[in-house]
Amino acid sequence: MSGHSKWANIKHKKAAIDAKRGKIFTKLVREIMVAAKVGGSDPGGNPRLRTAIEKAKASSLPADNIDRAVKKGAGELANVNYEEGMYEGYGPGGVAVLVAYMTDNKNRTASEVRHAFTQSGGGLGTSGSVAYLFDKRGVFIVDMGAVTEERIMEAALEAGAEDVFTNDEDKVYEVYSPHQDFIKVKAAFDAAGIKYSSADIEMVPKTLVKVEGKAARQVLNLMEELEDLDDVQNVYANFDISAEEMAEMA
Repeated sequence: MSGHSKWANIKHKKAAIDAKRGKIFTKLVREIMVAAKVGGSDPGGNPRLRTAIEKAKASSLPADNIDRAVKKGAGELANVNYEEGMYEGYGPGGVAVLVAYMTDNKNRTASEVRHAFTQSGGGLGTSGSVAYLFDKRGVFIVDMGAVTEERIMEAALEAGAEDVFTNDEDKVYEVYSPHQDFIKVKAAFDAAGIKYSSADIEMVPKTLVKVEGKAARQVLNLMEELEDLDDVQNVYANFDISAEEMAEMA
């Protein structure tokens, strides 16, 4: 692995299925609302909102829903007040886990997240207990069949990206940028006509922890349980499970 979360790659493969089920609509709406609340309702001057709207459109969230979420977040309509934050903890095998949430009831969210960790044999940690094991970075996933390695390397480095990795296991290129340059790199890719299958700001693990057997299954169960919670927006972890192990669990 190049450092990109194994779970992020699994989620990428599941994204189309989840979008068809409408499973992610609630989370997309919340991200739009919070982005509009924090930075205003104009996508042109609010990069976070612009990115949230683009993700929502890519997942086929109806335009009326997007517009309503922007207005609610900006205070133009009556709305629920969502707060965002991050829980930190450890899963089976000593895997570090970050859980990004948005909620209108922190007590409910804390209880549900704690239950998911406990059920898996892990546990919640204190603030700062695992966050130092991750870097906040822009991450672009580009299918190998969409562009040559030479072209992606040239475009990425010219745009200010830090690293480009070839992930032969998943047949993709992984492009990393400083999180503050995410919009600039994304705009450069768009201008160059380079199609990415995923583009987001993520918490990327600095090192990976190899898990196998029972611990591997427990870790994946924990990740899925956390992702299924309505108040959870994203889950990041530093586990590494071999392709052979993944195939056995499929």
